[in-house]
Amino acid sequence: MPRIIFLNRFFFPDHSATSQILSGLAFHLAESGREVHVITSQQLYDDPEARLPTRELVNDVHIHRVATTRFGRSALLGRTVDYLSFYGSMWRSLIAVAGPGDVIVAKTDPPLLSVLAMPAAKRRGAHLINWLQDLYPEIAVQLGVPFLRGPIVQSISYLRDRSLRAAAANVTVGHGMAERLLARGVASERVHVIPNWSDDDEITPISRATNPLRQNRELADKFVVGYSGNLGRAHEFHTVVAAAERLRDHADIVFVFIGGGHRLDELTRRVDERCLKQSFRFFPYQDRASLKYSLSVPDVHWISLKPEVEGLMVPSKFYGIAAAGRPIIAITAKDGEIARLVEEHACGLVIEPGNAGALADALLALSSDTPRLSAMGGRARAMLDAHFTRRQAFERWVQVIENVEKSATPRDV
Repeated sequence: MPRIIFLNRFFFPDHSATSQILSGLAFHLAESGREVHVITSQQLYDDPEARLPTRELVNDVHIHRVATTRFGRSALLGRTVDYLSFYGSMWRSLIAVAGPGDVIVAKTDPPLLSVLAMPAAKRRGAHLINWLQDLYPEIAVQLGVPFLRGPIVQSISYLRDRSLRAAAANVTVGHGMAERLLARGVASERVHVIPNWSDDDEITPISRATNPLRQNRELADKFVVGYSGNLGRAHEFHTVVAAAERLRDHADIVFVFIGGGHRLDELTRRVDERCLKQSFRFFPYQDRASLKYSLSVPDVHWISLKPEVEGLMVPSKFYGIAAAGRPIIAITAKDGEIARLVEEHACGLVIEPGNAGALADALLALSSDTPRLSAMGGRARAMLDAHFTRRQAFERWVQVIENVEKSATPRDV
């Protein structure tokens, strides 16, 4: 039976969202009897100095960890060098591991893995599936990454598009992303939408009264507005800070941030500048065993996405929040993918970025309306159970892989 080989910069035991999603799928496929390999780095997302074992067998998954530079994510130049070193090491490992008929699944960390995976798949007679968590270089251009303009962007886009058209399948995490692929000339039969997921068996609604984290963090009598996970360049927080300023006299409303990310330091500085320390509390990433409790700490969660990156990515934290049965405030464009889901399933509210007054009014109203909060949270979990469970996602992935194995042939585009 053909082997399945995943490519991604982070894998178990790393706790980043892209790692957890990949780890869950890889372990599931191995448990079902498939031979699964993962080519990844020796690092952890929040610890570039980590040196995980170069070879390991975990839950029957063969892990190949390659050497890279270790500059970390703080500076663009250092991050670029880390990417380049991973590309080179990953290529050598992939050529050594892959064989005829194998299925190579290339994720998008670092960007443009598909461009290297395409010739490797052709050389080794393997089939390529691209698993797109975001669309690069478009997302980098929208976020103002230096030097990405004109001929450089056109050249990168050309290579990326070739790798998408050459693949046996391309899996996107949202319908907006799929539409963009079709507009770039990728055949519709090679485009599949499989949203990300959470561990919805482990993460279930936990009441305020029985959640130990609320008690331990002295939040028992507070209305908690939460953020969980990575706060990156694509996320907006100024609307939340401005709303907190309007609510500073409401001591019962507390904003709790659990996680990290590129913009966390900027957020904490802004909180200090606005003298809002009494309204905000910050906690680090939680280990996997505590996740079900931390996601149930907030009475309502907020998710943000800058309008200019709609259709280029989908915040995966959405699914964990829904699993915890909590309402979602989407600070996004009203026609965005998450906004449409929130409104369609009446599981929260949509606030356009910059409308701090509407956000403050909404939080004040929700803080005194427990029945409404409970109903929204119940509909969030019902939405997940109907459309976005981990089991459903795994079934879709198995179908895509099996169809590729049966019918796909590598192409040169």
